[in-house]
Amino acid sequence: MLNVPPQAFPAPSSQQRVAAGGRAKVPLKPGRSLMDWIRLTKSGKDLTGLKGRLIEVTGDELAKHNKKEDCWICIRGFVYNVTPYMEYHPGGEDELMKAAGTDGTDLFDQVHRWVNYESMLKECLVGRMAVKPIAAPKGMLPEKKVLGASAKDLTPSCDWFQTDSSITIVIYTKQKVMNAELVTVDCQGKQLRGEIIVDDHSYVVEVDLDHAVQEDLAVNIAEKVGKVEIILKKKDNIHWKMLGQPLESHNTFIKRMDRGLFYRKCKLVSKTEVTHDTKLFCLMLPKSTHLHVRTGQHVYLKQIIAGTEVVKPYTPVLPFLPLDFKEPSHRDGAHIYLMIKIYSCGLFTQALDHLQIGDYISVSSPEGNFKKSQVQTSEDLFLLAAGTGFTPMVKLLDFALTEVSCLRTVKLIFFNKTEDDILWRNQLEQLALKEERFEVQFILSQPTKDWVGKQGKISSSLLSEVVKRSRRDSKVLICICGPTPFTEQGVQYLKDLGYSPEEIHTFTA
Repeated sequence: MLNVPPQAFPAPSSQQRVAAGGRAKVPLKPGRSLMDWIRLTKSGKDLTGLKGRLIEVTGDELAKHNKKEDCWICIRGFVYNVTPYMEYHPGGEDELMKAAGTDGTDLFDQVHRWVNYESMLKECLVGRMAVKPIAAPKGMLPEKKVLGASAKDLTPSCDWFQTDSSITIVIYTKQKVMNAELVTVDCQGKQLRGEIIVDDHSYVVEVDLDHAVQEDLAVNIAEKVGKVEIILKKKDNIHWKMLGQPLESHNTFIKRMDRGLFYRKCKLVSKTEVTHDTKLFCLMLPKSTHLHVRTGQHVYLKQIIAGTEVVKPYTPVLPFLPLDFKEPSHRDGAHIYLMIKIYSCGLFTQALDHLQIGDYISVSSPEGNFKKSQVQTSEDLFLLAAGTGFTPMVKLLDFALTEVSCLRTVKLIFFNKTEDDILWRNQLEQLALKEERFEVQFILSQPTKDWVGKQGKISSSLLSEVVKRSRRDSKVLICICGPTPFTEQGVQYLKDLGYSPEEIHTFTA
């Protein structure tokens, strides 16, 4: 019997990563939206062509189905007939055809690992790939992969101890630098999960606790020695014989790319208008969660829409732009703020907008590949943003003006259609008046006749005017975020103007 993959979403190994390049969307025909696809999958129509049968698929059989009118794709060992999905794919038919008749796992992971293919394509499941057993030569055993001594030495470890009223889990990260932003802890009921980020790896402690604990937890970090303490309060002052039963991911140290997304339910506590179509959502973390979103990182929101789980990435912002940069902005660690544009035909954002105060939504742990050191080694910082591509720039501005004294210039070049679309315009103008290193320039593509500022769309000539080194040999960093065409064009124009790839960072999802 074939084992059908569980319809969980997202899959443990399917999360979207911030990549160097984006994926351009293509215009879809009327009646080919995500909602239309969900309706089709629930219509009872046979989308596989196999009348409900599941089959084992050989490599030769898979290769036969490599045309637009007959397209099968293998993802992680399972084969899907994506022919009926062709016209619904936001990336276009050509993108799907790159994997037609082949194992498309690697291509899928490069573009959007986070997409819930099991849920989206469950009605297109043909079956599982047939795997031919490979016999080892006689007299030989499979090679054992032994972790080298140096690698073992770098692997974190954990221990625990108790008092009459508390349990303390101690994690020895073996890192000289450790801070609160690298530690995420959740205690949901009796299930405790702690994750420590070590460069591009992730160490997880995950235990079904032996006894109940109180909601409140504390995290102490000895930054210089890399020791992390998770302190739990016992519900009953009894002696624990053991910490609890280890869960599947307990004591694992793997690459972050291979770690599945982890979600917790957050409460919507406020929703305020920023512009005519953009709102600031404030989500409150559970008391039993310790989570900080670093500069340049994003989180994923997950909602169930028409019976299908849908996920979208968003970059948290601050509740407002600080105007006093003498010390880092106060962050209570209890809330996440998201600035989100509500699209009139957007399935996900319309569902978000209909959430009531007090409703809950699932929020993932943060991720992203931006490194603060990129700013700390620069002298000129330019931020190119279009629309809500402004969101990653908010914390970046705060960090740059608060903690990076070597910066001579911090300039935001903000592209929008109209004046009404400019996010936090008054705050940005106040900041420019108060902070001598900061400059903001608004550029409109559809201005009124009264607009006296710059106008147009991103172009080589425009960038040559607004992006200039303060000195001939200045170290520069240019960050860019916006719709995929904006980002891709901007990167190309900057390269044409002589800026190196190391001087350009793109925020794309």
